[in-house]
Amino acid sequence: MLAIVLSNVVTAGVPPFFIGPFIIPAGTFIIGATFIFRDFVQNFVGRRKTYFLILIAMVLSALTSYLLGDTLWIVFASIITFAVSETTDTEIYSRLKLPFHMRVAYSGIVGGILDSIIFVIVGLSPLGANILPWNAVFLAIVGQIIFKTLVQILAAIIVKNFFLKHTKAV
Repeated sequence: MLAIVLSNVVTAGVPPFFIGPFIIPAGTFIIGATFIFRDFVQNFVGRRKTYFLILIAMVLSALTSYLLGDTLWIVFASIITFAVSETTDTEIYSRLKLPFHMRVAYSGIVGGILDSIIFVIVGLSPLGANILPWNAVFLAIVGQIIFKTLVQILAAIIVKNFFLKHTKAV
């Protein structure tokens, strides 16, 4: 829950990074991590309780976004994006019959891709709040996908090499 609020605060308060041609909101790094945290939560409390927590986190995210001054269109885009990407991540994680670190990687990568595409198009493009022009939409999506994917891969490596060797619970 804290990571969700923190990602909204960081995104609202820190200008986006421009790495080469890519536009990456500062909160992108934290959003990538939320998929990993959700996998850990699901691993410990199960899928049903995870969906309840996703609902709470979605409301918390929307409320934080609104309180930080985002337009209602951005709040709406945040809700839709959160629902789709977190649900997809949850279902992929649940259905894969792979080691924990591989489920973290695969489910998080797909969730991150959906998160990037949906939010940029619904929230930021001329179809949404019209914050980004069409010529910047693709670069914003690709930049976020690259960095969220890197976060997922790094997390999978850390989980495999640290958590799995030092805990029996995961």
